[in-house]
Amino acid sequence: MDETSPPESSKATTSTQKQPPPEPVDAIRTRQLVIFSFWAIILFLGLPTWWKTTSIYRAQLPLQLMEEWADGKQCKPTFPLRIAVEATPGPASVSAPPMAPRILQHLIKNTQHALDDLNDFPIHHIRLLTSELSTTTSSESIDPESEIMIPIPDDIALLMRLIPIGNGQPPSAKLHTYSPVLDVFYSSNMIPTEGSSFTSPLAMFIAKELQSIFTEEQATIAHALSMTSWGAPNKNRPELAESLTKRSTRSFKYAPAYYITFSLFTPTSVPFDWDIEGALEKHITPLLSSLSSISNFTTDSQVQLYAGFTPSIKPEYDADKNSWSLSRDDLSGFINAAEWPLSPNMGAGPTINFILYVPAAHQSPLVVRHNEGGDPSNPDRSNSWLIPQWGGVQILNLHKSSAGVISYLTKDDLESSMRTFSTQLLSLLGLPNSPSSLPMRLSTLTRVHAASLIYSASSTIGALARLTRTLPSIAIPNQVASSVDRSISHLSAACSSLSNGKFASALEEARIAEQEAEKAFFERSMVAQVYFPDEHKAVMYVPLIGTIAVPLVTSAVREIRRWRKGGK
Repeated sequence: MDETSPPESSKATTSTQKQPPPEPVDAIRTRQLVIFSFWAIILFLGLPTWWKTTSIYRAQLPLQLMEEWADGKQCKPTFPLRIAVEATPGPASVSAPPMAPRILQHLIKNTQHALDDLNDFPIHHIRLLTSELSTTTSSESIDPESEIMIPIPDDIALLMRLIPIGNGQPPSAKLHTYSPVLDVFYSSNMIPTEGSSFTSPLAMFIAKELQSIFTEEQATIAHALSMTSWGAPNKNRPELAESLTKRSTRSFKYAPAYYITFSLFTPTSVPFDWDIEGALEKHITPLLSSLSSISNFTTDSQVQLYAGFTPSIKPEYDADKNSWSLSRDDLSGFINAAEWPLSPNMGAGPTINFILYVPAAHQSPLVVRHNEGGDPSNPDRSNSWLIPQWGGVQILNLHKSSAGVISYLTKDDLESSMRTFSTQLLSLLGLPNSPSSLPMRLSTLTRVHAASLIYSASSTIGALARLTRTLPSIAIPNQVASSVDRSISHLSAACSSLSNGKFASALEEARIAEQEAEKAFFERSMVAQVYFPDEHKAVMYVPLIGTIAVPLVTSAVREIRRWRKGGK
């Protein structure tokens, strides 16, 4: 027997001491109940509460309809131009009766066929109809030299009056400057024969005249639609397309309201006052009244003394012409933004700045060399220029008076400057150059803006639909759904008004639709969550839940193992 081995009784005693006492059944049940209680609270109270408090509310959006608007499937812009045709008596010197109604109907039909043959832009079509305005009576003669203001309904783009003149004279046309009225003068031997199937010379003349009036409008609409996903490729001539591109780059983006600031700057102490109210009342207010159907305008003015242009600009003296001149390179730095208190945006709309600069006496006259759009009699020199999407600048060189220094600018002194500002304002708003009738140019601008706003609003709600599908965790409040519904409703109304020739109504509806679409897309609660991805949530939850989950899971696994082992 090995002497080093312990006795068997000693081994039994040691083994008995290492065994823990059996755990009471009540303790086991208590531990299991505690673990079960924790898990029950987590599963039946904690998780539902967490799910309820952290779930993201997503209001229902008509995603399919929104994408159809963005793709142009819900609205195909059309521009039906209704032209009312009226037969009137001739001038007093001719005393010719108006065209007979049956002959007039035949001429309208004949001219319509000629227009359809000339038109190569199907969404912009001219429709002739008999006028119901009754601007004259059967015994009232027309004065071809006078222009009368005739109220035209909103759905009538142009009133065409057929006026007979003496025999043998070629046909002619005159477009009124301040009303959408076209007077067509014809001789009696040009009256088409009733029942003839051939296009009469008078019908062809009228068709070509109408086509030329709306040529620039067709090109402008085609250019605007070609920049979107709705339009076909631009088929305008390269030089015309370039001109339209420059116009769109130069002009402001459409806004429901604009703020216009007129500023008088001078590097000396004179002039220190100006009759800006009288000048605006005479030259600017009538123009803004005509533009009120498109946008709202608010004007203000200011006078700043000892406000010279940027010191880095050094005018050059021309001894031959006895004047100071600026180069075109100096114009970009002429505005002294560091010292001139130019008004910033005063609201939701952009600010249009017009600056009248009166140079000091020792630097007068001050002109600009090689400036496009200068004085026709002196094309290399000008005293005004346009700043795209910002405003305009006019240099006013005062003539020396017998009374000495001019300290006050009257409205007569400001007349040429106000005319320049009026032209610059129309250019900054994107007004087309033709036709010569101002109301018709404004109508063109209305149609272009209506189509642009319809596309802009449709694109915005389409982008919102794509964002909603891409980010399923983003919240969609009820106000977003309401704004989308209102935007779609106004879009439908705008498209319907556009197709029915009610362009002013279409612009108003499209403006509201665009505002509602922008309001929905830039909802603050949605924008904040776009930049809060799921990875950030994981970083927040893991440290918090991990410390609680580890002991609960391990204890539950241990109890399950004991239960399975005890069952065996």
